[in-house]
Amino acid sequence: MSSLRTHTDPGPRPFPVTPRLAVALSIGIAAVIAWLALDAPLAKLVPGEGGLRVVRAFFAAALHPALEYESPVPEGTPHILAQALAAARRTVVFAAAGMSVAILLGIVLGFFSTTAWWSGDLAGGTSPLRRAYARSLGPTIWTAARASIVVMRSVHELLWAVLFLAAFGLNTTGAVAAIAIPYGGTLAKIFSEMIEESPRDAAHALRAAGAGPLQVFVFGLVPRAGPDLAAYSFYRFECAVRSAAVLGFFGFPTLGYAIAQSFENLHYAEVWTYLYALILLVVLLELWSGALRRRFVA
Repeated sequence: MSSLRTHTDPGPRPFPVTPRLAVALSIGIAAVIAWLALDAPLAKLVPGEGGLRVVRAFFAAALHPALEYESPVPEGTPHILAQALAAARRTVVFAAAGMSVAILLGIVLGFFSTTAWWSGDLAGGTSPLRRAYARSLGPTIWTAARASIVVMRSVHELLWAVLFLAAFGLNTTGAVAAIAIPYGGTLAKIFSEMIEESPRDAAHALRAAGAGPLQVFVFGLVPRAGPDLAAYSFYRFECAVRSAAVLGFFGFPTLGYAIAQSFENLHYAEVWTYLYALILLVVLLELWSGALRRRFVA
């Protein structure tokens, strides 16, 4: 009997390594290797005595943000709360201007970076001219659009801001372009993927009815992906507001500029006034865009 169990019992099975577990282990190993390569011990995260004084003073000011300026200001200077409100408004304006251009870029490049407008299977049409077009010009335009998206997304908005600041000086056009270019590339990539993954039933029905490629794309594919496109655009607008605030550290008149000026003067209570204005702005935008996303996606 014991020999029978020995021959039939396979014994303990090895721990299964699923694809997800393999990816998680790879990420963990890469993180450990990167940490060791950078020589970044945790002990270096503990500030010295002078740094601790700054940290304590900074966070202590969070309990009593400034309702008045901490140092004398020129006569006629707006109240600090009015200044924070105006800076918040300018932050939203910069973000909205950048996103308006980014959405246009995302729509155009998102259109050309999908196969749905030239692929015979989705866009319709099986004539020799269409087949030749799908084999040559369509893939060429698709490749160029994809390459443009990669370039736009590869450079962070802060680097674009540095480039435009050096090229054009401190002007609003450079700030808007610094937001619009990388966000346009990101929107184009996501738009194209959402359109590619959208249901094809309406597109195939239009193709069977004799609709042209553009008609199939506009009326068969885009409406099915429309709610997701709108929801993602609202989310990216929230991100654009935070990016616009950060551009203030380069001198653009957003909330980041007010925060940087107060911090340089060691006016930590003023810093927290502007930080709370930024936090309130982000929360309000999150509530607004969240409600719109639920409405569009539902």
